[in-house]
Amino acid sequence: MPKLTVLDMSGKQVGDIELSESVFGITPNEAVLHEAVVMQQASLRRGTHATKNRAAVSGGGKKPWRQKGTGRARHGSIRSPLWVGGGTVFGPQPRSYAYKLPKKVRRLAIKSALSSKVNDSELIVLDELKMEQPKTREMVQVLKNLGVDRKALIVADQVEENAELSARNIPGVKVIPAEGLNVLDVLYHDKLILTRGAVNRIEEVFGQ
Repeated sequence: MPKLTVLDMSGKQVGDIELSESVFGITPNEAVLHEAVVMQQASLRRGTHATKNRAAVSGGGKKPWRQKGTGRARHGSIRSPLWVGGGTVFGPQPRSYAYKLPKKVRRLAIKSALSSKVNDSELIVLDELKMEQPKTREMVQVLKNLGVDRKALIVADQVEENAELSARNIPGVKVIPAEGLNVLDVLYHDKLILTRGAVNRIEEVFGQ
């Protein structure tokens, strides 16, 4: 069972915490992680691409020349896909790229991502995250106290507005509630910071 040190906002050790083996101590499944990341990235695609077919291209209402007797090929519109400036055949149209993986696969992906952070010593457990006022400078100091100098994802059981406002101007730092935990964010950020309450919430949901 993984055991980590719990730090406060000043970087001092205030205790220890034993993490659930079934959530933070499994062998990461790289194939499932890849599937989960691809699914999330696909869901983020806007899918607003569009091309015009022969019905949408302007012009071409008149037959270019009569059907017979000219020696030329038969044509009914200058906006045919055969013509320069004509419509596009089977071009991309607006659509959603979103799809879902089975629930068990998504849960395994989250647990694999969390376990990989533990294995790489990139998980920090914070006693609590409370800011008296929204100050970016104070959040920068908190991260410095925790030894974080790279991209960091902060997960709290309940995100306070002051903490969210303090972090949003810091490049590479993101604050989310435990309910919003996802594979893409965990793997994208170099450091994962969980509050003690977030750990309990995650184990409650994924430890079943």
